[in-house]
Amino acid sequence: MAKQKTFSKETYLKWYESMMLMRKFEEKAGQLYIQQKFGGFCHLYIGQEAVVAGSVSAKKKEDNMITAYRNHAHPLGLGMDPKKAMAELYGRTTGCSRGKGGSMHFFDKDLNYFGGHGIVGGQIPLGAGLAFADKYKNNKKVTLCYMGDGAIRQGAFHETMNMAMTWKLPVVFIIENNKYAMGTSVERTSNVQDLYKLGSAYDMTSVQADGMKCETVHEVIAEACDRARKGNGPTLIEMLTYRYKGHSMSDPRKYRTKEEEGQYIEQDPITDVKNTILKKKYATEKQLNTVDAKIKKQVEDAVKFAEESPLPDLEEVYNDVYVQSDYPFIRE
Repeated sequence: MAKQKTFSKETYLKWYESMMLMRKFEEKAGQLYIQQKFGGFCHLYIGQEAVVAGSVSAKKKEDNMITAYRNHAHPLGLGMDPKKAMAELYGRTTGCSRGKGGSMHFFDKDLNYFGGHGIVGGQIPLGAGLAFADKYKNNKKVTLCYMGDGAIRQGAFHETMNMAMTWKLPVVFIIENNKYAMGTSVERTSNVQDLYKLGSAYDMTSVQADGMKCETVHEVIAEACDRARKGNGPTLIEMLTYRYKGHSMSDPRKYRTKEEEGQYIEQDPITDVKNTILKKKYATEKQLNTVDAKIKKQVEDAVKFAEESPLPDLEEVYNDVYVQSDYPFIRE
């Protein structure tokens, strides 16, 4: 990797505010789920925020993003209004997917955010498909395709790696390795525990990075996007991260120790960025407290908005079944 980049005051403050919004939104979502304010599954992103924050600062606005069902933080990092995100959890018409997607299927075309997918590994070939379309159109866009460490056990992962390299697609595959596929550790499911090495089978540029630090995430994503934009094909990145909560809200996480959890909480990405801000005197503790209060109100306003928004009419089940594509290789 090239010489470490120096990041600006504005970047650190943006990372802090963005990650704090993700954290507070997820904490509130967890509370509301326990109160049975909304149903279905609920997978929280708490602990992994640096992966999104560092990616967003490294990518271009027009680039695509697609991920799995632990997907609340990704669109929030891209700039989605928390009101739209919260309303989607509640299944309301004002939600980002018009109340039809729920927790696992967020979507926002204006942000070039293509989900939110509930099928394990289902988003991986879709991410390659987005990249194929952009290569066809020669618009220099890159797709960031995220997945968990469990998803790489799916055959679709390996099929997609092969196709992406064969066609030199402008896609960055990002494994968010939070150590556990549901409740099963990587060690119990794979002889290859450094997951980035799987890319070598396809002669793909593959790297491992510290996913708990925004700086490292930004650098490795920026390098991969630059490579893709120049026509040099995909990259596989293994982001080493950790989720502080269970796989979903129904997971008591008895498969790991309090000591292990404590070790990763000490590496908290928000605390890390906050300490850097204070050390470099980019902001005072009081100023950061003001940011915290603003975000707390944002989340509270989002809950109020969601609870006051209407549920879809029954007829809505028939809408949005088919969507006309504007890609030139799809004919009517």
